[in-house]
Amino acid sequence: MLVVDDDPDILEALSEILEAEGFEIRRARNGKEALEKLEPDPPQLILLDLMMPVMDGWEFAQRMRQRPSVATIPLIVLSADRNVGSKATDIGAVGHLAKPFELNDLLDMVRRSLSQAQASTAR
Repeated sequence: MLVVDDDPDILEALSEILEAEGFEIRRARNGKEALEKLEPDPPQLILLDLMMPVMDGWEFAQRMRQRPSVATIPLIVLSADRNVGSKATDIGAVGHLAKPFELNDLLDMVRRSLSQAQASTAR
């Protein structure tokens, strides 16, 4: 799983929590770093902040979708933006959570998204 957030405290906390739940985590502080971490071993899921310096979540999603080898990786948007739902839909995210969010909501969404992704690749 790839966690992308420009806030070092959020990035570290999310990574530690998800690792404690048994997930293998890669970290990126912006969209540019995230693009570099997509290959050669693509993550199964990406947790993506939208508002970041260097390259924001919008541009990252757009560029990722242009790469056939990683275009179908599911995205979950995590954002403080009040319109997070419509923005997540615009970039084709499988889910979204508004910051601050409940940890159990995040874990449920991550597990559900990974299960759906694995089911669709098994077909």
